[in-house]
Amino acid sequence: MTSIDETKQFVPLNIAVLTVSDTRALADDKSGQTLADRLTAAGHHLAAREIVTDDVEAIRTVIRRWIADAGVDVVITTGGTGFTGRDVTPEAIEPLFEKRMDGFSISFHMLSHAKIGTSTIQSRATAGVAGATYIFCLPGSPGACRDGWDGILKAQLDYRTRPCNFVEIMPRLDEHLRRPKARGATV
Repeated sequence: MTSIDETKQFVPLNIAVLTVSDTRALADDKSGQTLADRLTAAGHHLAAREIVTDDVEAIRTVIRRWIADAGVDVVITTGGTGFTGRDVTPEAIEPLFEKRMDGFSISFHMLSHAKIGTSTIQSRATAGVAGATYIFCLPGSPGACRDGWDGILKAQLDYRTRPCNFVEIMPRLDEHLRRPKARGATV
Protein backbone atom coordinates (compact mmCIF):
# COMPACT_ATOMS: atom_id res chain seq x y z
CA MET A 1 0.00 0.00 0.00
CA THR A 2 1.05 3.56 -0.59
CA SER A 3 1.51 6.11 2.15
CA ILE A 4 2.29 9.80 2.40
CA ASP A 5 5.67 10.83 3.80
CA GLU A 6 4.76 13.97 5.75
CA THR A 7 8.45 14.88 6.16
CA LYS A 8 8.62 15.72 2.44
CA GLN A 9 7.28 18.92 0.96
CA PHE A 10 4.42 18.77 -1.57
CA VAL A 11 5.53 19.68 -5.12
CA PRO A 12 2.74 21.32 -7.14
CA LEU A 13 2.60 20.32 -10.80
CA ASN A 14 1.22 22.19 -13.80
CA ILE A 15 -1.60 20.04 -15.15
CA ALA A 16 -3.59 20.66 -18.34
CA VAL A 17 -7.07 19.20 -18.84
CA LEU A 18 -8.49 18.43 -22.27
CA THR A 19 -12.11 17.40 -22.75
CA VAL A 20 -12.76 15.55 -25.99
CA SER A 21 -16.40 15.98 -26.99
CA ASP A 22 -18.57 17.04 -29.91
CA THR A 23 -21.32 18.24 -27.58
CA ARG A 24 -19.73 19.91 -24.54
CA ALA A 25 -18.87 23.52 -23.77
CA LEU A 26 -17.02 24.77 -20.69
CA ALA A 27 -20.35 25.64 -19.04
CA ASP A 28 -21.58 22.03 -19.09
CA ASP A 29 -18.28 20.12 -19.04
CA LYS A 30 -18.76 18.18 -15.80
CA SER A 31 -15.87 15.76 -16.41
CA GLY A 32 -13.31 18.48 -17.15
CA GLN A 33 -14.58 20.47 -14.19
CA THR A 34 -14.30 17.42 -11.93
CA LEU A 35 -10.63 17.03 -12.88
CA ALA A 36 -9.91 20.77 -12.57
CA ASP A 37 -11.55 20.92 -9.13
CA ARG A 38 -9.73 17.83 -7.83
CA LEU A 39 -6.28 18.72 -9.07
CA THR A 40 -6.45 22.25 -7.68
CA ALA A 41 -7.87 20.98 -4.37
CA ALA A 42 -4.83 18.67 -4.18
CA GLY A 43 -2.54 21.72 -4.53
CA HIS A 44 -1.61 21.50 -8.22
CA HIS A 45 -1.95 24.29 -10.79
CA LEU A 46 -4.44 24.14 -13.65
CA ALA A 47 -2.04 25.03 -16.47
CA ALA A 48 -4.69 25.00 -19.21
CA ARG A 49 -8.15 23.69 -19.91
CA GLU A 50 -9.70 23.22 -23.33
CA ILE A 51 -12.42 21.37 -25.14
CA VAL A 52 -11.85 19.87 -28.57
CA THR A 53 -14.06 17.85 -30.90
CA ASP A 54 -13.64 14.11 -31.46
CA ASP A 55 -11.17 14.64 -34.30
CA VAL A 56 -7.72 13.02 -34.43
CA GLU A 57 -5.89 16.06 -35.80
CA ALA A 58 -7.68 18.52 -33.48
CA ILE A 59 -6.77 16.39 -30.45
CA ARG A 60 -3.14 15.99 -31.59
CA THR A 61 -2.75 19.72 -32.18
CA VAL A 62 -3.62 20.53 -28.57
CA ILE A 63 -1.62 17.62 -27.10
CA ARG A 64 1.49 18.47 -29.18
CA ARG A 65 1.27 22.10 -28.05
CA TRP A 66 1.09 21.05 -24.40
CA ILE A 67 3.93 18.52 -24.80
CA ALA A 68 6.10 21.32 -26.20
CA ASP A 69 5.10 23.74 -23.42
CA ALA A 70 7.64 23.71 -20.57
CA GLY A 71 4.83 25.04 -18.35
CA VAL A 72 2.84 21.78 -18.64
CA ASP A 73 4.02 18.77 -16.65
CA VAL A 74 0.96 16.55 -17.01
CA VAL A 75 -1.96 16.29 -19.43
CA ILE A 76 -5.21 14.59 -18.48
CA THR A 77 -7.84 14.03 -21.14
CA THR A 78 -11.43 13.02 -20.61
CA GLY A 79 -13.65 11.57 -23.30
CA GLY A 80 -13.29 9.68 -26.54
CA THR A 81 -12.03 6.41 -25.04
CA GLY A 82 -15.05 4.27 -25.91
CA PHE A 83 -15.87 2.23 -29.02
CA THR A 84 -18.24 4.41 -31.03
CA GLY A 85 -17.19 5.75 -34.40
CA ARG A 86 -16.39 9.18 -32.94
CA ASP A 87 -14.25 7.84 -30.05
CA VAL A 88 -10.70 8.51 -31.30
CA THR A 89 -8.71 9.75 -28.32
CA PRO A 90 -6.40 6.69 -28.07
CA GLU A 91 -5.85 6.74 -31.85
CA ALA A 92 -4.92 10.42 -31.66
CA ILE A 93 -2.64 10.28 -28.63
CA GLU A 94 -1.01 6.85 -28.43
CA PRO A 95 1.19 7.44 -31.53
CA LEU A 96 2.68 10.44 -29.68
CA PHE A 97 3.83 8.30 -26.73
CA GLU A 98 7.54 7.66 -26.40
CA LYS A 99 6.69 5.16 -23.68
CA ARG A 100 3.35 3.54 -22.91
CA MET A 101 2.14 3.18 -19.35
CA ASP A 102 0.28 -0.14 -19.47
CA GLY A 103 0.01 -0.23 -15.68
CA PHE A 104 -2.27 2.81 -15.73
CA SER A 105 -4.86 1.09 -17.90
CA ILE A 106 -4.68 -2.05 -15.77
CA SER A 107 -5.02 -0.08 -12.53
CA PHE A 108 -7.87 1.99 -13.92
CA HIS A 109 -9.77 -1.12 -15.01
CA MET A 110 -9.23 -2.85 -11.66
CA LEU A 111 -10.53 0.21 -9.83
CA SER A 112 -13.41 0.63 -12.27
CA HIS A 113 -14.37 -3.04 -12.13
CA ALA A 114 -14.85 -2.77 -8.38
CA LYS A 115 -17.40 0.01 -9.00
CA ILE A 116 -19.13 -0.81 -12.30
CA GLY A 117 -18.26 -4.45 -12.90
CA THR A 118 -17.68 -5.74 -16.38
CA SER A 119 -18.85 -2.47 -17.94
CA THR A 120 -15.25 -1.28 -17.44
CA ILE A 121 -14.31 -3.12 -20.65
CA GLN A 122 -16.12 -0.40 -22.59
CA SER A 123 -13.24 1.99 -21.87
CA ARG A 124 -9.89 2.23 -23.60
CA ALA A 125 -8.27 4.34 -20.87
CA THR A 126 -4.59 4.74 -21.68
CA ALA A 127 -1.49 6.65 -20.63
CA GLY A 128 2.09 7.30 -21.58
CA VAL A 129 4.98 9.74 -21.64
CA ALA A 130 5.88 12.10 -24.49
CA GLY A 131 8.45 14.87 -24.39
CA ALA A 132 8.89 14.45 -20.63
CA THR A 133 5.14 15.06 -20.19
CA TYR A 134 2.85 12.53 -18.56
CA ILE A 135 -0.40 11.98 -20.49
CA PHE A 136 -3.42 10.20 -19.02
CA CYS A 137 -6.60 9.50 -21.03
CA LEU A 138 -9.73 8.90 -18.98
CA PRO A 139 -13.30 8.15 -20.06
CA GLY A 140 -15.72 11.03 -20.44
CA SER A 141 -17.88 10.53 -17.35
CA PRO A 142 -17.47 12.51 -14.12
CA GLY A 143 -17.48 9.20 -12.21
CA ALA A 144 -14.58 7.83 -14.25
CA CYS A 145 -12.68 11.10 -13.75
CA ARG A 146 -13.27 10.94 -9.99
CA ASP A 147 -12.15 7.31 -9.90
CA GLY A 148 -9.07 7.94 -12.02
CA TRP A 149 -8.00 10.97 -10.01
CA ASP A 150 -8.91 9.79 -6.53
CA GLY A 151 -7.79 6.19 -6.99
CA ILE A 152 -4.61 6.60 -9.05
CA LEU A 153 -3.49 10.04 -10.15
CA LYS A 154 -3.77 11.93 -6.88
CA ALA A 155 -1.22 9.61 -5.23
CA GLN A 156 1.08 9.15 -8.20
CA LEU A 157 1.27 12.90 -8.83
CA ASP A 158 2.16 13.60 -5.18
CA TYR A 159 5.90 13.72 -4.47
CA ARG A 160 5.27 12.52 -0.91
CA THR A 161 3.71 9.20 -1.96
CA ARG A 162 5.74 6.15 -0.96
CA PRO A 163 7.11 3.75 -2.00
CA CYS A 164 7.31 5.67 -5.31
CA ASN A 165 5.57 8.26 -7.46
CA PHE A 166 5.83 9.92 -10.87
CA VAL A 167 7.05 13.27 -9.55
CA GLU A 168 10.37 11.95 -8.25
CA ILE A 169 11.36 10.64 -11.68
CA MET A 170 10.25 13.70 -13.67
CA PRO A 171 13.77 15.20 -13.87
CA ARG A 172 14.95 12.02 -15.60
CA LEU A 173 12.15 11.61 -18.16
CA ASP A 174 14.12 13.32 -20.90
CA GLU A 175 17.63 12.16 -19.96
CA HIS A 176 17.88 10.19 -23.20
CA LEU A 177 17.48 13.46 -25.09
CA ARG A 178 20.17 15.27 -23.07
CA ARG A 179 22.83 12.56 -22.90
CA PRO A 180 25.38 12.72 -25.74
CA LYS A 181 26.63 9.46 -27.21
CA ALA A 182 29.88 8.19 -25.76
CA ARG A 183 32.93 8.84 -27.94
CA GLY A 184 33.62 5.92 -30.19
CA ALA A 185 30.33 4.20 -29.38
CA THR A 186 28.52 2.55 -32.21
CA VAL A 187 24.94 1.57 -32.51
